[in-house]
Amino acid sequence: MKKNHTVEEYIESNDHWAEALKRLRNILLKTELEETIKWSMPTYCINGKNVLGIGAFKQHFCLWFHQGVFLKDDDSLLINAQENKTKALRQMRFESLDDINDAVVLSYINEAIANQKAGKEIKPKRASKKVDVPPELNSILKANKNLQESFNTLTAGKQREYCEYIETAKRETTKQSRLEKITPMILNGVGLNDKYKNC
Repeated sequence: MKKNHTVEEYIESNDHWAEALKRLRNILLKTELEETIKWSMPTYCINGKNVLGIGAFKQHFCLWFHQGVFLKDDDSLLINAQENKTKALRQMRFESLDDINDAVVLSYINEAIANQKAGKEIKPKRASKKVDVPPELNSILKANKNLQESFNTLTAGKQREYCEYIETAKRETTKQSRLEKITPMILNGVGLNDKYKNC
């Protein structure tokens, strides 16, 4: 799948819903939200926090409210796309351009902004399990004191991301190229997926 680098590219790449996505985007651009691309999709943030995103699928297009669980939902427009899995995320789904009521959509967006500013959020629970370092990573950590110290200062979550990245490589050559890639990142104290996490 082609990676989208701009919101325009995301919209233009979706022939079926392009007009509808433009309409949702126009509503969002009336707010103070900062527009960016995350996970190859348009995402809207405030103070570095994700507030909502736009998504397009075969049968529908939608707004994803990252902390939608706190919205009053007076018009009963929100659904939990993954019942019993998703705690905070809620989706406002549309099946045609006519489904969009600009004023109502804007009121939900403004409420989501106010909630984010008020600090209303469910943070994902972090598993506090011990980090199992794969042998390949362990050997380069032992051979390089600076690398070992840098790795130890990373959060458990970042350490786990690096460990899984090495463990999931099936071939030895892939493991080696991944080790080469992550060494400078660990030395710089950054996580594997940091660039996707910040606005």
